[in-house]
Amino acid sequence: MSQPATKILVIGYVWPEPRSSAAGGHMMQILDCFLRQGWDITFSSPATTGEHKADLAALGIHERTIELNSSSFDDFIRELAPDIVLFDRFMMEEQFGWRVEQQCPHALRVLETSDLQSLRDARQQRLKEHLKNQPDCDDFQALFTPALHEEFQLMAGTDLAKREIAAIYRCDISLMISNVEIQLLTEHFKVPAALLHWFPLLVEAPTAAFTPYEERAHFLSIGNFRHAPNWDAVLWMKNSVWPLIRQRLPGARLHIYGAYTPPKATALHNPAQGFHVMNWAEDALQVMSAARICLAPLRFGAGIKGKLADAMLCGTPNITTPIGAEGMADTQPWPGLIAESASALADAAVALYQDPQAWTQAQENGRQLLAERYAPALHGAQLVQRLEQCRRELSQHRRTNFTGSMLRHHLHKSTQYMAQWIEAKNRAL
Repeated sequence: MSQPATKILVIGYVWPEPRSSAAGGHMMQILDCFLRQGWDITFSSPATTGEHKADLAALGIHERTIELNSSSFDDFIRELAPDIVLFDRFMMEEQFGWRVEQQCPHALRVLETSDLQSLRDARQQRLKEHLKNQPDCDDFQALFTPALHEEFQLMAGTDLAKREIAAIYRCDISLMISNVEIQLLTEHFKVPAALLHWFPLLVEAPTAAFTPYEERAHFLSIGNFRHAPNWDAVLWMKNSVWPLIRQRLPGARLHIYGAYTPPKATALHNPAQGFHVMNWAEDALQVMSAARICLAPLRFGAGIKGKLADAMLCGTPNITTPIGAEGMADTQPWPGLIAESASALADAAVALYQDPQAWTQAQENGRQLLAERYAPALHGAQLVQRLEQCRRELSQHRRTNFTGSMLRHHLHKSTQYMAQWIEAKNRAL
């Protein structure tokens, strides 16, 4: 008699939009790994549906809208009785973790971090302070090159880091998209390696020929405008990087694509300057494949960058910063150029744009990097193996994580009472 399929419950911060953000794409890659195992998946979220939401039902994934601060979730999860619960970002663990533990204590609790939000936020604050003190600065080497112990010092006093890392401790396994962030957590925050699993973006290395240099033109930048690092990069391009490129390539155009384009972004559209704000791309890979260079001048951020993985997939060399390249290549050759100032980024962009030989080599570097580091079959199998092993050894795994048990006890009690108070208050209204 066959065993029943493993039941998975995903509690999403938002409904996944794989064509709007790397986070949405990564969630779909996780779901695909589970589907390939024949697992029974339910995706739930308290969020409203976005305009680019993936059709989960068409994939055989059950969908369920849930409520914050409502005991209706208790009835739902108790009836579902999942074997594994995946929290999409730490805020969902804070909201629903105590309910999951109360109703399904033997379910494996997994956290999808997407990236370390506390690291991204700390870097953003550092950039703001830097610009406040040096408003005309265009060289950010000091921001791009701190050692991990300096990043730790930057983060350690923040409430966001305490919340996020506490959630990592409270879960049985946390999925980390960047091995650099694993190093930061294990070496400086002293998070046990047994609680972390490296699961980067999954991209099958292309085998077909790329669109060649001669058939491409212009520059492209892409990214969800709701993501603060992307908007900051657009402003830096508009004010500093792009004018330097246009001085030397007066006929060049920059096409900027992104979901949820706000009026402040469309106001930057200026064809006379070759600066084109294009809104959302129906087919991001198609427009990426037509561009000669992908620009990603990120001044802060965390995790690894979906736009750069897409550029490699399309054979489009990129120009980025150390923040953009962080955690993506290890020791492999970079598929483009990395620079730390507006003038250096412009120099790199112009040089690569005009050098067919260097451009073609960068293109092939991207293909090789995808093959060596982002193979879906390898990482998918390792994830499934890790989850199944942890389920088999769950009691011992949790005994060795006393800190997590202690944090669950204290936070979940306070969260439980607050949620119950809010629910009672809402009923009285």
